[in-house]
Amino acid sequence: MPLPILAQAYRDRADCENVCDEIKNQWGWAGFVTQDLPRCRIMARLIALVYNWWNIFTRLAQPDRHLEAVTSRPLLLHAVGRLVTTGRRKRVRLTSTHAMADKVQAVLTRIGAFFNRLKRIAEQLSPEAIWAIILSVAFRVWLRGKSLHPVVEGHQTLLRLTT
Repeated sequence: MPLPILAQAYRDRADCENVCDEIKNQWGWAGFVTQDLPRCRIMARLIALVYNWWNIFTRLAQPDRHLEAVTSRPLLLHAVGRLVTTGRRKRVRLTSTHAMADKVQAVLTRIGAFFNRLKRIAEQLSPEAIWAIILSVAFRVWLRGKSLHPVVEGHQTLLRLTT
């Protein structure tokens, strides 16, 4: 096998291993102490679901690279929130307690602006189309400019990749 192909295969394997290691060590997928298999499966699925949601959120924050939970959770979650009501409008004001508060403010402002734009057109779209837009924006670097479009086959909704 040529050296460049071998090196890329090694990097790909390491990327997959790093994700499994992150889920196990930083998200609590290391195992459960109960003998009740259905309960273990429910917890494992909940952890996987939250991990996927967090991965999408961090890709909206930093689309060009993966952010590990050990650094991204303190960065993006250490904030004090306050609900401000003026007239009929409600806003959540966040004050970051992180040392990199300026970066956090810029990231959260950008994500908020994206969701505000999406909210303006969301009534015209199906839930599947909304998810396709969110995932297309979150993974735009990985998709290389292509966008996802929902396709229904039987009882399953798929996301088709189009240019």
